[in-house]
Amino acid sequence: MNKNGVIPWMRQQWRGIVKVRLKWVKNRSLDHVIDKETDLKAACLLKDAINRSSTAFLTAKSVADWQKLLGLTVPVLRFLRRYPTLFQEFPHPRWPSLPCFRLTDTALFLHSQELALHQAHQNNAVERLSKLLMMTRSRALPLCSLHSLKWDLGLPDSFEKTLVPNFPNDFQFVKSNGVVSLKLARWPEEFAVSALQQRNECGTHYREFKRGQSALAFPMKFPRGYGAQKKVRTWMEEFQKLPYVSPYVDSSKIDPNSDLMEKRVVGVLHELLSLTLHKKTKRNYLRSLREELNLPHKFTRIFTRYPGIFYLSLKCKTTTITLREGYQSGKLVDPHPLVRHRDKFYRVMQTGLLYRGDGSLNHDGNNSLVENDELRSEESGEEEVETSDELSEGESSDELCEGEE
Repeated sequence: MNKNGVIPWMRQQWRGIVKVRLKWVKNRSLDHVIDKETDLKAACLLKDAINRSSTAFLTAKSVADWQKLLGLTVPVLRFLRRYPTLFQEFPHPRWPSLPCFRLTDTALFLHSQELALHQAHQNNAVERLSKLLMMTRSRALPLCSLHSLKWDLGLPDSFEKTLVPNFPNDFQFVKSNGVVSLKLARWPEEFAVSALQQRNECGTHYREFKRGQSALAFPMKFPRGYGAQKKVRTWMEEFQKLPYVSPYVDSSKIDPNSDLMEKRVVGVLHELLSLTLHKKTKRNYLRSLREELNLPHKFTRIFTRYPGIFYLSLKCKTTTITLREGYQSGKLVDPHPLVRHRDKFYRVMQTGLLYRGDGSLNHDGNNSLVENDELRSEESGEEEVETSDELSEGESSDELCEGEE
């Protein structure tokens, strides 16, 4: 910023970059991750719903309409019966023909471990939550939008009751037109550093960037065949030379039709996905944040325009956005401790699915599945496969808020 208060990159915002139209390329490895974690997330949400219930169980009737909310492709009753290591079925005390489900001892043990992890890493959760709010125009978001993202961000189930009250100097609740939102109580300057900046801060290139002498480049992992195309390489080189605009900097003075704004949007989406534990989230969750994050109306085109940075999946009848750099050979590069615990949760699920019909499990679905923490997850040998399918703007959608019944 010069003596007149003008940031240098605000003067030249249009470079006239010629954009290349790219076809969508299917990534079987990342699709496999999304397919697996759809069931994992649904099981975790059901586990939390049972734990919240005053009766400590849910009836088949109460969850009958939750299929879409949970992102499942099968009825919820069938899903619950699929995993007897987690959900124990029993007849209702008053209406024997009504199936009910409570948590098994194994599920309760896993839940207690999860609570301990949330407690141990609550400062990290506060940082992720603060950073998300720092990227918004009003420094606030409705609880509905935050509840949609709580699993992705690694927040406790009832974070507004268990986490937020512990940090009164950082957050406050505000109400407008009947909508309760969470707002930053202060601006934590120490958090105003993006993942891309942190990735580069140890190199000489970052020192040049801080002096305004160079731009930060996004890591690129192109689908097979794209990286060798000269027109794509030229386009990306021009894009990378554009100034990097931090998602924590006011963007109101940037021309919304400029190349600079497009790189700023890429940076915001890159940072948001970097905040998630699994480096991915559903497109519809981002739609609810569009205005607050100053994203264009058709921001989905950004994901297909930059396939070296993002992967857009159509698995499980929804659209999921993944940060490519977060994965290597179908595995998270740097998994959070909570992600490792979720992997253990998933292995318990799969054990129940595998052995539910051969009598290996006890009648109540309880066993010592989680006593040995040395269980190892399966390796995924999936590779990228190119397809000629074009990605449309209007793919199938899902609800913005999770079921909180």
